Amino acid sequence: MNRLPRFGAVSLLAMTVVLFTVGCRQNQDQVTSTSDQNGTQDQASDPASANLAPVSTGSSNAAPAAYSDQQSAQQPDSGGSYDQSSDDPGYGSQPVVYADQPPPPLPDYDQPPAPGDGYLWTPGYWSWASSGYYWVPGGWVEAPYEGALWTPGYWGYHNHRYGFYRGYWGPHIGYYGGVDYGFGYVGFGYQGGYWGGGHFNYNRSVNNVNISVVHNVYNRTVSENNRGARVSYNGGSGGIQVRARPAELAARREQHAPPMRAQIQNQQVASTNRAQFASVNHDRPASLAISKPLAADRNVRPPVAVQIHNQAIAQQQERQAVPQREAPQQHQAALQQQQQQQRHAAQLQQQQQQQRQVVQQQQQHQATQQQEHQPAQQQRQTAPQREAPQGETLQHPAPLQHQAAPQQQQRQAAPQREAPQRQAPQQHQAPPQHKDEEHPKK
Repeated sequence: MNRLPRFGAVSLLAMTVVLFTVGCRQNQDQVTSTSDQNGTQDQASDPASANLAPVSTGSSNAAPAAYSDQQSAQQPDSGGSYDQSSDDPGYGSQPVVYADQPPPPLPDYDQPPAPGDGYLWTPGYWSWASSGYYWVPGGWVEAPYEGALWTPGYWGYHNHRYGFYRGYWGPHIGYYGGVDYGFGYVGFGYQGGYWGGGHFNYNRSVNNVNISVVHNVYNRTVSENNRGARVSYNGGSGGIQVRARPAELAARREQHAPPMRAQIQNQQVASTNRAQFASVNHDRPASLAISKPLAADRNVRPPVAVQIHNQAIAQQQERQAVPQREAPQQHQAALQQQQQQQRHAAQLQQQQQQQRQVVQQQQQHQATQQQEHQPAQQQRQTAPQREAPQGETLQHPAPLQHQAAPQQQQRQAAPQREAPQRQAPQQHQAPPQHKDEEHPKK
């Protein structure tokens, strides 16, 4: 009788464990699904995703399941059980130089400020000479054409030796071994900026950008391991175990341009500087980055697809610029009309002011003349009183009602004085009598 309860308890405990395990797996699947969904949404919302080459509908930008997607993943050397010599890290391309030992880790350094619009960052890397590895400084390089992107070179292990696969210019970012060079080159694609609207837009979270010099900027957080020693090669023991994604392979098949003249000269200068060699500086080069920007070659022709895209953008900008050019002309015509109206109003105001000044001058002149004539009229009025005969009493004349009264009296008195004078000559002009008449003949 005691065995039945025990058996029931064991069955219940086993059932509980099974249910708990199934529930945990479901929760884990939900978390994984949510993480994948968030990653997809995050990539879709990233404007720098345009740096990846388009792939067919059935393809994916994710890494193949047979390979690890972690940059620091290392394959342990367990007695030769793992050998990556059969893998081709160049995917058909040939290295430009070989080395018998892996390159040193990537050093930590600061990026110089961007010199202006249209410059792209090319990260520094280890190169090989007969004396060993030497560091080629990173630098800002002028893009050879609108829409050009730089895919860095990388070291890959193949056939029991290390080969360096040269970088190139192209319309999309290709495969560069999964190496995290920093400043937006996180091992896959490029998150430091993107081409859009006929200019390059810089991500301020990974680039040293002065907004007073560089005007096309945005800010998007990028997760990258850009501090401390970092693995600088792909494959082999201790190397990065990351294979190319479909988008990277598609970019490798596009039209490319090799490093430009200024980039090759930068490498040659570094090869002649002993302070740049790892054997001398103990993996700490003297010059990690150059502050002077490198000029682009003018003879680099963009791919046909990029030319068509750039022409379409130029035509669109031209159509948008037409109303902007007409608007200033209309504004200028309105401004000229307004200025003409203001000048006309100023002229009218000046003429009115001049007329007021003339009227004031006339009024002042009339007032002055009246003041000058008033004493003379008073003198003429008092003169007859002073010339009165002696013995007669001077009488005060009545107040003058009109200033012209004395003059009228003088005009009336003038004919009376002249009348006797005109009559007097008539009396003297009587014909003389002859003597014969006075004395008649006897």
